[in-house]
Parts: sequence; structure tokens; C-alpha cells
Amino acid sequence: MTAFLTSLVFVVLAEMGDKTQLLAMAFATRYCWKTVMWGVLAATVLNHLFAVVVGSYITQLMPMNYVQIAASASFIIFGLWTIRGDELNGEDKCDKYSPFWTVAIAFFIAEMGDKTQLATIALAAQFNTVLPVWMGTTIGMLIADGIGIIIGIVLGRKIPEQAVKWFAAVVFMLFGLIGLYQALPAAVLTAPLMAASIAVLVVLCCIIARKGGNQVSKKRC
Repeated sequence: MTAFLTSLVFVVLAEMGDKTQLLAMAFATRYCWKTVMWGVLAATVLNHLFAVVVGSYITQLMPMNYVQIAASASFIIFGLWTIRGDELNGEDKCDKYSPFWTVAIAFFIAEMGDKTQLATIALAAQFNTVLPVWMGTTIGMLIADGIGIIIGIVLGRKIPEQAVKWFAAVVFMLFGLIGLYQALPAAVLTAPLMAASIAVLVVLCCIIARKGGNQVSKKRC
């Protein structure tokens, strides 16, 4: 149950402002929301099954402590990635198939190498289990993309996108820092090093947020 709930929450947070959530918003303006959700489900089931199998296999190749450190570090990276944000690069222009297959194929391709897929691999590696992580990440994707559809069609821009992104990013990085604290040797966890690490993380957040803001401004111009 812990693996299921953790996977669900983390993927919901990772998907906020992600490319595939933007894709859900785009498709929901053209197709029935039920078709979009079924397409998302089909793509996510296959994509995340692949991810959890890969994540579980990793634990057989290296010590679990190293896997936990890598997984925790990846959560921090996911947080920074969330601050940076994503944009669509033509994934919503695939019109060669029926609406269901258009959504499913576009989502499957967009999710390959995306941070929610990488988060699924990290979670499967951390918990060393397949079914709970697979179910949690799949349901999490459906919840997050359902929220994206609601925001895109019903609520419009009433909910500030930046507030959602920052909340998700802070939670991700907090869990990553806690995971590193629990996995790293005590000799490494000195006060100066921890303070310096947090300072570097704050600086990175500021740089990435400013860079993302500049990119948005250029596009609007």
C-alpha cells in the first residue's frame, strides 16, 4: 500500500505542468474527454509497465542503497524539471488515426523518456515491486491528466500554473532530500555539506525559474 500511494502521489505531482498533461488539455479541445482519457489509460498502462519492469530489474544489478540514492537524487531532478516546465512540440498534430489511436500513440511517444516515466522507473527501483507501483503511477497519470482536462476546458486560467508547478516541485525536492538523508552514510552528512547542498539547490531553482520565464517572454514576443 505504501508503494501504491507513494507512486500515485509522486506521479500526480510530476505530471503537473508536464508535456503529457499539456497534451491532454490540447486533445480535450478537439475530442470527447472520454476518448482522451481512454487513450491516456491505454498509453500509460503499456508505457509504465515497461518502466516498472526496468526499475525492478535495476535492483538486481546494483546494491539497494545505491539505488535509493539514485532514486532520491532523481526526485530532486524531477523537481527542478517541474520548475522548468514543458511545452508541446507538435505532439498534438497527429491526425493520421482515429481519435482514440491518435491520443494513445501521441501519449505513448510523448511519455518515452519523460519525467513521469523516469519517476516510475525510480519508484519501482526504490520499492523493488512491480504491481503496486504500476497501478499507482497509472492511476496517478489519469488523475493528473483529468485535472489537466478540467483546467483546460472548465476552469481556464483561474488556477495559476506557476503556483501548481512550484508546489509540485517543492514536494518532489523535499522527498528527494529526505531520501538522500536516509540513504547516505552518516559520515557524509555533515552540517556544512548539507547547508551548501541546500544553498546550491535554491540557486538552481532560481536560475531555472528565471530561464523558464525568459523563454515564455520570448515566445510571447
